[in-house]
Amino acid sequence: MKDPLPGDFGLTSIPGGVGFLIRVGQWLNGNGFKNYEHAFVYLDDGTILEAMPGGAIISDPAKYASVRVSTVVLTAEQRADIVKYARELVGVPYSFLDYFAIAAKRFHLPVPFLTARVVKSGHMICSQIVDYADSMAGVHLFKDGRLPNLVTPAELIPFTE
Repeated sequence: MKDPLPGDFGLTSIPGGVGFLIRVGQWLNGNGFKNYEHAFVYLDDGTILEAMPGGAIISDPAKYASVRVSTVVLTAEQRADIVKYARELVGVPYSFLDYFAIAAKRFHLPVPFLTARVVKSGHMICSQIVDYADSMAGVHLFKDGRLPNLVTPAELIPFTE
């Protein structure tokens, strides 16, 4: 594993029932039954920004034993911008409803109000934080025309080692 740099993101697993439910949701979304259910952004002081049920927090990455680190090539300016935008997300509320919106998009269900709510609500799950901070810094991981923030942790796996 490479040493993470500011602006990189990490993926890890969540043990127990919550992790299992996220794996099932990702499988239903067409991402396979992958054991990576949580994503976070590395900051410039050795900490990470991660979404939690009580809101996004800054914490210590050492609490995660096994992490896949992004391999996306970033400039120094992009790294600084990703960290800046990630830090602005401290306290952003978590939303389990976002998983339903992502699944609805996958199954082509006509629920535009749900998708619009996800994109504009100010609520984010962990993988949305990664996608948002990267996008704001001009780094667009996905080239498939998806709306911002419609991404699961498993969809970030191809961008890691």
